[in-house]
Amino acid sequence: MPVTEALKLTCATCGQANRVPAARLGDAPKCGVCGAVLVDGTVSDIDAATHDKMTRGDGLTVLVDYWAAWCGPCRMMAPEFAKAAKTLATEARLVKLNTEDHPQISARAGIRGTPALILYRNGREIARLAGARPAADIVAFVRQHSR
Repeated sequence: MPVTEALKLTCATCGQANRVPAARLGDAPKCGVCGAVLVDGTVSDIDAATHDKMTRGDGLTVLVDYWAAWCGPCRMMAPEFAKAAKTLATEARLVKLNTEDHPQISARAGIRGTPALILYRNGREIARLAGARPAADIVAFVRQHSR
């Protein structure tokens, strides 16, 4: 019986760590605790604790959009970020963190302006992208740095 690679994925809803076989990412795996879908091509708003769990331990690349409600470019980019999430559904998880609600995280991440996109893999920051971008640019950014 072959061993299947399992990825650790943090539930964006409840923060619980889950193990998911890599081959099953396209099957809309659900959290074992709350039942929320873990990988479905949608953008989740996360809190500080979930941010830390996802960026430090998830087995799938995580792209965080650091944004603020008062930021016009952030609001303009939101639909493009959602389009990129659908395209990258099984390649990366796209999440948003409100810098006004979580200033300690934005300070620790060195966020100087919004929107700011930071890509994480294997517990490390691997790339940054500043400013509002169309979906195609976001997808290209993730794919370029995920190889």
